[in-house]
Amino acid sequence: MAVHSASERVLAGLDPEQRSAVTAPAGPVCILAGAGTGKTRAVTSRIAHRALSGEISARHVLAVTFTARAAAEMRARLTALGVGGVQARTFHAAALRQVRYFAPRLLEGRAMPELLDSKVRLVTLAAAKAGLRTDRAAARDLAGEIEWAKSSLVEPGEYVVAAAKAMRDTPHEPARVAEVFAAYERLKRSNGVIDFEDMLRAAVWGIEEHRDVAEQVRAQYRHFVVDEYQDVNPLQQRLLEAWLGGRDDLTVVGDASQTIYSFTGATSSYLVDFPRRNRGATVVRLVRDYRSTPQVVGLANAVISQARGAEARLRLELVGQRPPGPEPELRIFTDEPAEANAVAARCRALVDAGTPAREIAVLFRTNAQSEAYEKALTEARVPYVVQGAERFFERAEVRQAMVALRAATRSIPGETPLPTAVVEALSAVGWAPDAAPTGGAARERWEALAALVQLAEEYAAAPEVLPIGPAASVERPVTLADFNDELARRAAAQHVPTVDGVTLASLHSAKGLEWDAVFLVGLSEGTLPTTYAKTVEQVEEERRLLYVGITRARQWLWLSYASARSPGGRARRPSRFLPQLDRSGGAERAGAGPAARRPERRRTQIVSCRICGATLLAGPDRKLGRCPTCPSDIDEELHERLREWRQRVAAGQRVPAYVVFTDATLVALAERRPGRTEELIAIAGIGPRKLGLYGEAVLALVAGAGVDDVCPEKTFEISP
Repeated sequence: MAVHSASERVLAGLDPEQRSAVTAPAGPVCILAGAGTGKTRAVTSRIAHRALSGEISARHVLAVTFTARAAAEMRARLTALGVGGVQARTFHAAALRQVRYFAPRLLEGRAMPELLDSKVRLVTLAAAKAGLRTDRAAARDLAGEIEWAKSSLVEPGEYVVAAAKAMRDTPHEPARVAEVFAAYERLKRSNGVIDFEDMLRAAVWGIEEHRDVAEQVRAQYRHFVVDEYQDVNPLQQRLLEAWLGGRDDLTVVGDASQTIYSFTGATSSYLVDFPRRNRGATVVRLVRDYRSTPQVVGLANAVISQARGAEARLRLELVGQRPPGPEPELRIFTDEPAEANAVAARCRALVDAGTPAREIAVLFRTNAQSEAYEKALTEARVPYVVQGAERFFERAEVRQAMVALRAATRSIPGETPLPTAVVEALSAVGWAPDAAPTGGAARERWEALAALVQLAEEYAAAPEVLPIGPAASVERPVTLADFNDELARRAAAQHVPTVDGVTLASLHSAKGLEWDAVFLVGLSEGTLPTTYAKTVEQVEEERRLLYVGITRARQWLWLSYASARSPGGRARRPSRFLPQLDRSGGAERAGAGPAARRPERRRTQIVSCRICGATLLAGPDRKLGRCPTCPSDIDEELHERLREWRQRVAAGQRVPAYVVFTDATLVALAERRPGRTEELIAIAGIGPRKLGLYGEAVLALVAGAGVDDVCPEKTFEISP
């Protein structure tokens, strides 16, 4: 009875979908869990319920995750539920534990090879043997490509074909990468070391090729749970299948709409195909979002509703469970410095109003974007921490560039324009303005140094004013030495240690985290989606990145982009994942007054299509409440009566018909058919004045009244 009551207590407080996941029968179970829907609670409750009811033994459970933090959280929750002994580990930690345990048997007494912490050193040597000179960034990109290949079960001799099939954006010609890959494998063997992929393969080999090892592993682990299943790669799936050994007591948890790591070899195909691969599988969908306000949830649904491809088949429409909050804000700025300064000012205001700095995040597509926000937050006296990357001035390439810039003061003539001098100095570290790599770490290195050039351009645009005499002054062009002093000042200011601060993070590193207030910045074409997203699948992954960013926000969400990178720079378009913007009356005009030149153009509330859920910002679309391509559900007979009524009213008032109501407003009325004053005034174009003049008549027409019933024979004129 006590055991039964303990297992029943685990079910207390679960929503119906979570309860279905927890009580699903033994066998293959797929939990499709949207952002903020309590997936960790559901999966730990499932383990606890089965263990406390006596269905399984906790020590026979292996739960695998993708981060040590997630594994620790899972263990803590299980302990709180009264269940100990469950092995909750990352794939790598679980494999390493098994390989070390069985090493004496598998290696016949030989010592286990040393495990590499990083591939970069050996990859650099392998590249040299293949005739390629590489810096650290290029070596990181080659290492990443080798990791993709090994995680995808691709051998060096198969790499060229596999890379072409996967449409990889390779750091060098595929044949040269294959040469480096082969040389790297040879170097590993000669040095007696293995990497993390080798260790996973060793775990697979131990089970697949040694019956005694397989029997012992499978006797120990009989029930499996895999978190973030959309991020599994082929090598990890092979290990999972080796653990299972044909058994089917497997629970997987994932969200196809959060598939954002395909460049590492991760694939959502195992999640998408789970019901097909596991006949009779139980599939449960968790859609109640307990993290975000309905307003944030609505925007997330609107963005992901436009998704296409295999992952879109499993997308979930979330239902917000929190009380209503503020509408997400969309802001447009003239340039990136203006955007960064506005974000910093709002962060300052949030902190001053009582929001802890640690509950605020600024999220961007690439780490190279962080410098502008580091500077702006520093100047606004807002503490910050950089998540998943070094601070801008702590990056190795930036430190190296600053050394080169200081050295260049001795060789570059003082009269050389500052931007030219900086470009020339950076050539000493291999940077050139027209030599941007295609992607990866090398591209981020290039962009970080390009940011220094942009800083030089901005700094040179504000020449120093020197006093000459009591009432005169003269402008002195800034020099390279001045710029070095400015960089040193910025570096010193941004190196102040912080413990509790606003989080600066890339969208990739933000996954799995959440904050009260989130700023999604730089939402322009070429940045999100990145210019390197060339295939439909790559573009869709960029859309999912934005979705992940939106769903990090609990309460307050800001989306912004800059019309140009720097003041007076080339114009850019907003991200295609945002709707087409209504620019009527909002764009700046040449020669306009000060109000039109303000960097912050306007604030727009998010309105969703009532048919497909897409976000609407174009004026006519917002008025109709639907996309122009979505099917209309217009009441044609009502529309005709409204048109006749408008014609009579306009004639009586001696005004054009559109002064009464525009065509779009009439269509909206005939489609939405408001039955109450609150529904009527919710339609764009019907304000308090027109509600007072025409509201009663319109509601009567919608209710079925004829035009003659609501139009008196004598009409009145409206005073101007």
